[in-house]
Amino acid sequence: MTAYKIPPLQIDLAGLPPPIQTSTPGSFARYTFVERVPAIVRETLTLNGFSGEVRRALEELHAEVAGGPIRGLREDAPDREFWNAVSAPHLGKGWLEVPWYWAEAFFYRRILEATRYFQPGPWQGRDPFGPKKATELAPDAAPQATDALLRRLPDEAIGQFEMLVQGSLWGNRMDLSYEAAARLGRPTGSREERANLLVDDTPALWDFLRTGERRRVALIADNAGTELLMDLALADFLLDRDLVGEIHLHLKPHPFFVSDAMPEDLTAGLDALGAGGEMAAALARSLRGFLARGRLQPSVHWHYGTSLFFFQLPEDLRDVLAGMDLVIVKGDANYRRLLGDAQWPPTTSFQAATRYFPAPLVAVRTLKAEIIVGLKPGEAERLGAEDAGWLVNGKRGVVQARL
Repeated sequence: MTAYKIPPLQIDLAGLPPPIQTSTPGSFARYTFVERVPAIVRETLTLNGFSGEVRRALEELHAEVAGGPIRGLREDAPDREFWNAVSAPHLGKGWLEVPWYWAEAFFYRRILEATRYFQPGPWQGRDPFGPKKATELAPDAAPQATDALLRRLPDEAIGQFEMLVQGSLWGNRMDLSYEAAARLGRPTGSREERANLLVDDTPALWDFLRTGERRRVALIADNAGTELLMDLALADFLLDRDLVGEIHLHLKPHPFFVSDAMPEDLTAGLDALGAGGEMAAALARSLRGFLARGRLQPSVHWHYGTSLFFFQLPEDLRDVLAGMDLVIVKGDANYRRLLGDAQWPPTTSFQAATRYFPAPLVAVRTLKAEIIVGLKPGEAERLGAEDAGWLVNGKRGVVQARL
C-alpha cells in the first residue's frame, strides 16, 4: 500500500513569500475558480457517459465550488487520511478563500472521488479526462506536429538540441485545462518564438550535458499529448547522442490537472506516433528500443498527485532525485511547486528560490500563472505595460537552470 504521509519541510517557511490565494480580487487564481474550474466539471460531465450517481456527485462538486464550504474526502481510499490532514486548515472555508495550488490539487482529487476512480465498479481506473486527452492524439494533432518538428531540425547537434528544447517548452502551451494558452498552437520550431523566451539557459544546459558524464537524468513530466511527445523527442536525442546514460521519466500516478501525463498516456502517445508520419514513427521505434534496454525508465510516485511542494519531498523520492545528475522539471504547475506557489519578487534569482532542491535542475515552462523569478530589474514592469496578461496567457516561456 502506498505510504501517503506529510513529509518534513526542507526549507524554513519563514523565508517564503506569502502563497498565491484564490481570494485576491482580479487575480488569475480567483478567475480559475470562478470560471475555469466550473467549466471543467461541466465538460467532464458532457464528455463521459456517467451514471446517475456519478453525475449527481459532480453536480454537487460544481455547486460546492460555486458556494462552498469545502468538505474533506469521504470515500474509502488509501490517501483519504493524508488528504484530510493536509487539507485541515482549509476545510469548511469557501473555494475563493484558500491557497491556489492546494485548491487546484484538491479539486482534482475530488473529481476522482466523484467519478469513483478508486472504487470497484464500471468507472474504476477510468480517466475522466480521457476523452479530452484523446483529441490531442489524433494523427493531425500531436503526432503530426512532432513529425513536422523533427523534419525541420538543422544539421548541427547544438541546433537540434535548441530546437528540441523549444519544442518541449512550447509544447507546454497545450494544456487541456487552459485552452486560452493552447490556442497559441503547437510548437513549430519557429525562430520568431525566441523573442518570447524571457530567460534562456539552453546554452548553459548544452555545455553542462556535453562536458561531463551525465549518466542519470530525471524528467518530471507535465502534460500528455503534444507536450509529452515533444519531451520524448528531446529524450530520444539525449539518449541517441549518448549525452546521458538513462532518462527516468516521472509521471503522475492518477489523473491530475486534466491533461497531466500518466503511464497510460505514454503508451498511448507511442502508439499514436506511428500514425504521425515517417519521422514520428521512427521516433516511436527508437523510444521503444530505449525502453526495452532500460535506458528510458518510466516511474510514478504518489507525491506527484498531491498538493505538496518540491520542498516537501518524501525521503524515498528525495533520495531518487538526489541521485540524478540533472532533473528537468516540466511545465507551469511543476514550476509553481518548485517555488511554493508563492508571491516571489520577479527579480529573485532562480538559484536562490530553488537552492533547497537536491540535484542540478532546469525548469522548462510556459507562463500560465502569476509567478515568476529570474527577471532583470524593470523587466516585469515593461512586460506588464506591453501585455496585461503576460504572466498567464501562455505566450512567453523560460528555460531556467541551476547547474
